[in-house]
Amino acid sequence: MTLYLASRGSQLALWQAEYVSARIRAARPDIRVEIRIVRTTGDRITDVPLSQVGDRALFTKEVDQVVLDGQAHAAVHSLKDLPTQTPDGLALGAITVREDPRDAYVPAPGRPARLARLPKGARVGTSSLRRRALLLHARPDLAVDDLRGNLDTRLARLEAGDYDAVILAAAGIRRLGREEVVGQWLEPPQWLPAAGQGALAIAIRADDEVTRQIVAALDHSDTRAATTAERAFLAELQGGCQVPIGTLATVEGESLRVSGVVADLEGHTVVRGETQGDLRDAAALGQRLADELLRRGAREILDAIRRTDMSTRPPAETP
Repeated sequence: MTLYLASRGSQLALWQAEYVSARIRAARPDIRVEIRIVRTTGDRITDVPLSQVGDRALFTKEVDQVVLDGQAHAAVHSLKDLPTQTPDGLALGAITVREDPRDAYVPAPGRPARLARLPKGARVGTSSLRRRALLLHARPDLAVDDLRGNLDTRLARLEAGDYDAVILAAAGIRRLGREEVVGQWLEPPQWLPAAGQGALAIAIRADDEVTRQIVAALDHSDTRAATTAERAFLAELQGGCQVPIGTLATVEGESLRVSGVVADLEGHTVVRGETQGDLRDAAALGQRLADELLRRGAREILDAIRRTDMSTRPPAETP
């Protein structure tokens, strides 16, 4: 049997697809795996900040459609890119063991190796509203500018002097073997990542039991429990790339500890919280933490952000 995996074509996406391919072949030597590359809306739109595009499935929906159309058996995604509501007809057949979920501070050549030592007014690049808000909360004297592109593109712009530093996901840096660029790993719970950051998801057709059984060998129960709590937290807040929300769940024996943060766009107001409970209640724990933060001020933050978003969004075209 040949199993077809759909993937984006960036260097990191292909590393992820090759990783999944190798894991499948190790578990099932009788299976041949081929990767089919799909170009997504997120790959085509590179001159607009992610927060202004307004679609959380920016990097995933075309890849998923290839699976739904039967042109591939499964799709490999960074879990943090997936909407919290799985599209009709699909299921998450596996969530792989998690890589480092943290963010990383990467300075330009000659710039300070620690975020706290960057000079006032230094220019920091990121495409994430969450990272922007956390940066400005810690260092309101910095200038935070949008930065899009794959890992190599972002590092090239950093080295060219366009930025004094950038904030990137540790997982991508580690997967591509670029740890030498990191000045500082940004530590939870003070600095929380995006929901699902560092984990890979394998999407399959919901009715495809053959593929489900094949990819099940790659599912990591602790990572699935942790990311289930994080995605439930995000879903309860109705968050996406337009809202600064961070969360991280960690497994401690039979218990799950879930941390979360909601911030306004400029990092002026930050609401944090944490809860702990039975590992089997992952989704309920995420929802409970979200509800607690909403009661403590997150609702006002989110409502204000959404009002701002609606007031600045261009009107729909009429026929």
